[in-house]
Amino acid sequence: MSERKFTGRHALMLFVGAFGVIIAVNLTLAYSAISTFPGLEVRNSYVASQEFDDRRAAQEALGWTVNVSYTGGLVIMAVTDSAGAPVRAARIEATVGRATERRDDVAPAFEFDGTAYVAPAELRPGKWDLRLKALAGNGTEFTQRLVFFVKG
Repeated sequence: MSERKFTGRHALMLFVGAFGVIIAVNLTLAYSAISTFPGLEVRNSYVASQEFDDRRAAQEALGWTVNVSYTGGLVIMAVTDSAGAPVRAARIEATVGRATERRDDVAPAFEFDGTAYVAPAELRPGKWDLRLKALAGNGTEFTQRLVFFVKG
C-alpha cells in the first residue's frame, strides 16, 4: 500500500474547514443572542433619568411592600402598606416571565382575595420575574420587578 502525503492542499482544506466550523458556530450563537433579547427598558434614558427621583419618592411615600410566591399552580402576590395591612390597588397589571427572554411571558389575571392577589399560572421550575405596575387610589404609579423561584 502506498503512503499518502500530507500536502499543502490538505493543510489548506483542514484550516478552512476548522475555521468554517468556528465561524458558523459563532454566527449561530450571535443570531440566537440577538433574536431572544427582550429589548430596551426605556426609549429615552435621559428623559427617564430626569423623572426617576420624583417617581421613586412618590412610590416610596406609599410605603407598599410586595412579596410574590408560587404554590399549587397559583402565583400569589401580597401587597401590604407600611402598617402591614393588605392593599387593594385601583389598577394592577403584572407580567410573569423569564429575565432573559419574552417567549415564556404570561399576564396572569390577578384577583384580590381580601389579603393578596392570586392568579393561576403554569410555570416551569426555575427563576422567574414578576414585573408589576399598579396604580394607587391617589393616582401614584407603583412599579416593581420581583424575582421568585419555582421549585421542581
